[in-house]
Amino acid sequence: MTTRTESTTMTATPTILFVCVHNAGRSQMAAGYAQALGGDRVQVLSAGSAPKDPINPIAIQAMAEDGIDIAGNQPKILTTDAVRESDAVITMGCGDACPIFPGKRYEDWELTDPAGKGIDDVRPIRDEIKTRVQALLAELLPTEASA
Repeated sequence: MTTRTESTTMTATPTILFVCVHNAGRSQMAAGYAQALGGDRVQVLSAGSAPKDPINPIAIQAMAEDGIDIAGNQPKILTTDAVRESDAVITMGCGDACPIFPGKRYEDWELTDPAGKGIDDVRPIRDEIKTRVQALLAELLPTEASA
């Protein structure tokens, strides 16, 4: 995992942007966990450098097994505005597609792409994403216990 912080300016309710190539798997799962675990203490965005419809049905199934519904989400294109609005930008396999702005926290999570994989292969990816989101929320929301 690579972490790069341009500065430490964080808003009262931090905005987290999760980015992967297609915005159909990893970033959607991460956003689902961040929203469920962070509640109204965080704003959550997700996007892709080359979005692909629809969201991976196996990712939807894996998240549903953990009680989180991402079925209604739609892949979105990564925009400069989304990055600008965010306090933390978490990328997953999209390399240099994400613009860099001062004052943002950047992390690159090396995670296997769930595209084309069965449920037994996606569950460990989901679990790794959950662990990383929990750690991220604990860092961003240090005054409250994370779920």
